[in-house]
Formats: sequence, structure tokens, C-alpha cells
Amino acid sequence: MGSKWRKPKLALRLNLCTYVPRTLEDSPPPSSERLSDAALLSPTNWDSRPMTPTPSSHGLRLSKSGSKSSKQTCSICLTKMKQGGGHAIFTAECSHSFHFHCIASNVKHGNQICPVCRAKWKEIPLQAPSLDPLPGRGSINAVGWPRNDALMTVVRRLPPPRRDLNRRHIVPLLQSPEPSVFDDDESLDLQPVFTDRSTGNKNAADYTFARTIEIKTIPEVSAASRSKLYDNFTVLVNLKAAATIIRQDPRRNQASLPQLSQTPRAPVDLVTVLDISGSMAGTKLALLKRAMGFVIQNLGSNDRLSVIAFSSTATRLFPLRRMSDTGRKLALQAVNSLVANGGTNIAEGLRKGAKVMEDRREKNPVASVILLSDGQDTYTVSGSGSNQPCPNYQLLLPLPIRGGDTAGFQIPVHAFGFGADHDASSMHSISEISGGTFSFIETEAVIQDAFAQCIGGLLSVVVQELQVGVECVHPSIHLGSLKAGSYPSRVMADARIGFIDVGDLYADEERDFLVSVNVPAESSGNQTPLMKVRCVYKDPLTKEMATLETEEVRLERPEISGEAAVSIEVDRQHNRLQAAEAMSQARTAAEQGDLAGAVSILENCQRVLSETISAKSHDRLCIALDAELKEMQERMASRHVYEASGRAYILSGLSSHSWQRATARGDSTDGSSLVRAYQTPSMTEMLSRSQAMLLGSPSAQRLVQPLWPFESQPDPR
Repeated sequence: MGSKWRKPKLALRLNLCTYVPRTLEDSPPPSSERLSDAALLSPTNWDSRPMTPTPSSHGLRLSKSGSKSSKQTCSICLTKMKQGGGHAIFTAECSHSFHFHCIASNVKHGNQICPVCRAKWKEIPLQAPSLDPLPGRGSINAVGWPRNDALMTVVRRLPPPRRDLNRRHIVPLLQSPEPSVFDDDESLDLQPVFTDRSTGNKNAADYTFARTIEIKTIPEVSAASRSKLYDNFTVLVNLKAAATIIRQDPRRNQASLPQLSQTPRAPVDLVTVLDISGSMAGTKLALLKRAMGFVIQNLGSNDRLSVIAFSSTATRLFPLRRMSDTGRKLALQAVNSLVANGGTNIAEGLRKGAKVMEDRREKNPVASVILLSDGQDTYTVSGSGSNQPCPNYQLLLPLPIRGGDTAGFQIPVHAFGFGADHDASSMHSISEISGGTFSFIETEAVIQDAFAQCIGGLLSVVVQELQVGVECVHPSIHLGSLKAGSYPSRVMADARIGFIDVGDLYADEERDFLVSVNVPAESSGNQTPLMKVRCVYKDPLTKEMATLETEEVRLERPEISGEAAVSIEVDRQHNRLQAAEAMSQARTAAEQGDLAGAVSILENCQRVLSETISAKSHDRLCIALDAELKEMQERMASRHVYEASGRAYILSGLSSHSWQRATARGDSTDGSSLVRAYQTPSMTEMLSRSQAMLLGSPSAQRLVQPLWPFESQPDPR
């Protein structure tokens, strides 16, 4: 092999000699004083120098030369192991070596099988919970905070594994068997208290919470002559969710108003379904653990989290528990115990995740599933080839998530495709069917930012079960179409009333829908009444239903009118829908092997958009759409490029535009990328926390304070 590094495989030729692990029995304490359980569990009480076996007349003995170990690579985290690197090294009897904390995390739940050669060990390393999956970064742990972080301190105070007093040997804490019914979710403890951290006041009566929807209606032209008639007249319906705090006591200093991070919100039930197949080994898994650590740290004490891990099979690694201090510690331990191995059974992972949601005894107002995978499901659906029909991706979704025509508002699955080898078509279909979004994580290091953007939205839901109704007013006017993207819409048989099912809205999130109607000529009168819009929704905090209705949308009808200018707002939304349609058509052509045709479709769309009113006015959305269409063309340069990133990039773009919600695309989620069109302030703030933590900013400790929900404000300390 020389000096060239190769990725370890599951089957390796073993050396003739056997490596013997050094256990606590081999290394008694230097004094007669009995070490504490924590001391026994800590690798710092072991010799951190690498142990290399050398033959002797009596079989084997251990030497401390470190000449071989210093050149080896840990088969779990794929980083170099060297003497003096600050990490203990464990060498198993099967000859494979690992960083001590990497393998201790692997075996602490009773696993005694080598992750490389699958040999069963007689001796296993044991250690207190470690939160450092990235050797070589001494100042960063699994969630990216310094080693002396207060959270790390309390984690180390957890009760240690029990010890057999007859033998100075540590007995591992085995994971409890999985119940047949997941009704063991931790009870909710909803306290309607809001704490102002600036004053310590916990009286919710001091605040009024204005949570509503703003509705704007904009016709494509403001006026049309009486003699003019339209077969396809467009009215834009714009919705914006608002979340504001109004202090009732005018004597209080306005400067002490709580900022966004103290805004009351609805708590969340979140189930993460994580791929831990063999392809996730190494850096991918380490970065996934760190990203999950960020999620755990930013959930409030009334948010609940469950973790499902899947490879060839699926396991509920962590039940649905509140993210209190204790809940966070246990969740971090569970995530840190993840080990990559096996195949990819997405359907089984989603089945377990849906079961957690279905069996829970209590429910938080907001519920969502996050799915991450870097591979293709090889157990439920088969890939499509040139002579094979398109796979039925609905088979991947269990019925509770898949729902039906009468299922109503369902639990969304936000899918994250990781790397170049994931099945973007299946991940996009899963999210589309369930009402979630699909994000493409092209670069491994972006996984935490992608998660941060997603939970930034989930932790700011202010409107639920939103339904938009449109009703024609003039007796001669009928609805033509409702252009609502992926949102379910329907027009009644009389073509006078239509509905759009929107569901949840995040704080400050907007939705734009185009309603098409016919407009008759007007024989008399100065106005033609077109329609009125009504919104019905639920407040997630009060659980009360609310109704908001607009005034009639009217078109001015002068006797003689010049050529009216088309509204830029309406034109902008026409461009968005036209670009999304071009993306869909280009993807269809590319899947059929016609990459040149796909590129031509995108180029033609660019030309058409460039001639529109909003483009000539340098509208920001139009500029972003043009850049996005150009990027997609570049990702169709060859079949290889399209398979590696083009398909996933286009599908994540389609998901974003069809739901009008931010997704991660390509290798960036920051403000310089193309994905910021739908980002909300809550998403931006959470991204800032993530990036500050990753960059080691001095303000990271301030930024990582969690977004506390309304019912779970912490006591001032």
C-alpha cells in the first residue's frame, strides 16, 4: 500500500500475531487508594500511549513503542492515530486499532463485535460518555463547544455504569429492549409562563400576543375599460404570518422588550430518522453527531425528541423525551453511541418514526419528522433502469405519514439527501407526499447548517391548519384555476368557490397564490366586484380557531382606459411558477437521457423571464431565478455530473418553490447562496448560531442559548 491511504473495508487480512487489549485488570492503580467510578471510567487513567504487540517466548506481550500505531488510522472516525495526540488508543485482539473514545462509544451498549472484521471480542473497552467524535479537534466536542462547557460537566456527573465489586471490572449499561408499543413518551409539562430575562418577571398577563395573518389581494391590473373582457384574469393572494409581542404596561422601558430568541412559541415533537448504514462511517457520522448535538442543544425544555437509527433494520435509539437538562444529556449519549454498519432500509426507519408519532400518549402542538440518508433503499423499492418502470416510492412511507384523501393535515417529513450517492428521487417523493421539504446536502460540512435552517422554522410555527377560501362575488364570474404549487387545492363544481390547504406557517413566512377568473364586460358602473378571500386557521398556543376575511377585490372600470401596467407583484409570481415549470420539464428530459434538451428548456425560460416587467425592474427574486436556472444548466453538463448533483439540486429547488419554503441546496445555506428567497428571520438566526459555533466565534456561547418555548421559559439563574 505504501503511504497511500485507502478506505477500510469490512474484510481485511489479519496479522499473524494477536493484539491484546489493555484492561483495567492489567493496569492496577499506582497506589492502594481506590479510584472512583468516574476515575475508572476515564481514559486518562489508562496509558494513552499506543500499545504494539511483540512476539516472545511466552506468546505475546505488550510494548509501548508506538511505531506502528502512530501511522495507523482509526477505522471509526478515519483520522490518524499518533502518539501524543491527546487520545488513548485501543487495540483489539483481532488486530484492529481505534481511538479509545470512538470504540468506547461503540461498545457501551453491549456491542462486542469489531466494526471492521466483525470478530467477537472477549475484552471490551469501557468509558464514561464521550462527546468528541472528531479526534484531532481538542477544543471541539460532538456538539462543537469547548471541553469545559457546563453541559459537558453535568454530563460527566451522570450515574456511571454499575461495577462488579468482586472483580475490578466495569459492567456495561445495556440498552433496554424496545417495547412493542411506543406509548412511553415523557409527559408534557405545559406551564403558561413567559419569563422576561431582563427583569425575571414571569407573569404572562403582562404581555399580549398578537398572532395573525395579513392578507393582501392584488389584481394584475388596477383598471380596465368597461368594454374589455378577460378569459384569464389573475389576482394575487398574498399571506404573511406575523408573530409579535406587545407589552401591555406602557410604563415599562421598551428597550427591555424580549428579542426574537425570547419570543414565545409552540413546543415541538420532533422525530429524527437517521441513516447509520456502512457508507456513513467516518467523517459523515461524526458530522451527523455534531449536527444532532446542535439540534438537541437548541430545543427547549418542553420540546420533545426521539431518535430512530436505521441501517438494514431500524431501532428506536431514544424515546420521545422532553429536552430538559437531563433529557439533553441522555439524548447526547444516545446520539454519540451511533455506529455505522449495514445496508439502507429507509422504509423501516420511517415506519419506526411514524410509530413513535402514532403511539404517543400526549401531543405537542407541532410535530415533524427529519429524515437523513446518504444511500438508496435496497429493501423496499428497486431502482429504475431504462427498461424498468418508475419505482413506487409511496411504499417507503407508512400509512400514518402517507395518509389519504381524507387524512387532513399530516405530519411532514423533511428529508435531507446527504452526498452524491443518495436517492434524490425517493427522498424528494417522501417529502412531497408527506408535505415536507427536500434538502440536498452536497458538502459534508454543511449538514449542521441544513439542520439549523430546518429547526429554525419548526421552532417558530405560529399558524396551523391554515385553509384559504376564495369565493366569487359577481354573478357572472367563475374561477378558472388556483395556482398553489404543491399545496392541495380544489375548485367546487359550480366554479364559484375554491380552497387551498396550506397547513403550518412559520413566523414571518409568506405564501403567494395566483387565482384565475373570467371578467365580463361591464355595461354600467365604475367597478366590478371580483372575489373575496377568507382564511381559517388554528393558533398553536391557544388551540383556538380563527377566521380572517378580506374586503371584496374590485376592478376599476372607467368608460375609456389606456393600456394599464401589469402589477410587478403579480408578474414576479408568474415568473416563479414559470421557472418551476421549466425546472420540472428539464428534469423530465434529463431523466429520459436528453440533457441537451433539458438545458435548452432552461435557456428558453431564462430568455422569457429576462423580458418581463419584474426582471427589467431588477427584481431580486427574478435575479435569483436567473442564477438558479444557470446553475442547473451547469449541473447538466454531463450524465455523470447530473447523476452526482444535478438531479438532487433540481429536486431541492422544485421542493423550495412548490412549497415556498427554504431548503438547503448544494454546498451552502448562507446569505450569499441562491436559497435565501424563503428564509425567515428565525431560520437566519438559527443559521447564525450554527455558523458562529462552527467558526469558534467568541459570541458562540451567547448564541447557543436555546429558543425557549412559551411554556418552558427557564428560571433566571
